[in-house]
Amino acid sequence: MHTAARLLTALTAATLLAACGGDDTEPDSADSAAGDYPSESITFLVPYGAGGPTDLTSRTVGTCLQEKLGQTVVVENRPGGSGALAMQELIGAPPDGYTLSLVTAGTMVLTPLANDLDYAAEDITSIGVMAEVPSVLAVGKDSPYADAEAFFAQAESAPGSINVGVPGASTPQGIELRRLADEYGVQVTAVPFDGNAEMTTALLGGNVDAVLINASKDVVENIEAGAFEPIAASSKERLPWLPDTPPLAESGFPELTLSGSTFGLAGPAGLPEDVTETLESTLEECMAEPEVQEGIGERYVPEEFVGAGGLAEVLTGTQEVYEPIL
Repeated sequence: MHTAARLLTALTAATLLAACGGDDTEPDSADSAAGDYPSESITFLVPYGAGGPTDLTSRTVGTCLQEKLGQTVVVENRPGGSGALAMQELIGAPPDGYTLSLVTAGTMVLTPLANDLDYAAEDITSIGVMAEVPSVLAVGKDSPYADAEAFFAQAESAPGSINVGVPGASTPQGIELRRLADEYGVQVTAVPFDGNAEMTTALLGGNVDAVLINASKDVVENIEAGAFEPIAASSKERLPWLPDTPPLAESGFPELTLSGSTFGLAGPAGLPEDVTETLESTLEECMAEPEVQEGIGERYVPEEFVGAGGLAEVLTGTQEVYEPIL
């Protein structure tokens, strides 16, 4: 009897030990998958059409991520719905790091607020910033408004008399002109277009008096060629590459600093922490590469890398300002 009891006790202990040790010998499948990340190709969504600054930025960064992560990164353009099509695909994807997207305050904050869509900034996992593109208020070379002082003097004396092109009514540029009227009592007439190309044609053709436009490479080329005259910038301080162009803050509008575009990299909400860290550290490496900076344009790459927390702050801060307006 004693021998049988001892045998039963030993067998029971062995069974319990095996059960307790199961977590060490066979890790959870989700943790295992995260630890092997990446083990397959990654889809990189772009919420706009091919050929623009968002597409260029995504393809430049995507090539670097592919080299450093050792897996194919497929960049896919998903234009439509002011960015909503791509964002809905992103937030509906599994949170495993194999679907990423370029995001902006426009696509993640303004579009859902203006159109009553069922997604918001908390539906993504921020990874980091790829580029920061300021906006400029620009007039044509033959404009009667030689500087910001003349421009805003006319806007104040004759409300609505100046037509300003913007890349869509619910874009940061469009909303900033609404804030110009609501918060500062200076009213211009916003004329929405589909993008920089249409806005450029309208300004050069004299169909609008000015444009509030992202200062991407095409716009900078027009400035350098003398076709555009920048009279104000959206940045908080003067841009090193446009030292003679005052920020809107210097013209008496200190709050109008949100019409530029931050191009961020993000995944769906719930991305595992180690996957997020892998992507964030790899993106930081990429943003330090000379080839990446040259491809995007050195003037658009932040001097210091802005990671997941910084991108989240940009989106949250924009939402706090614009939600009461929209």
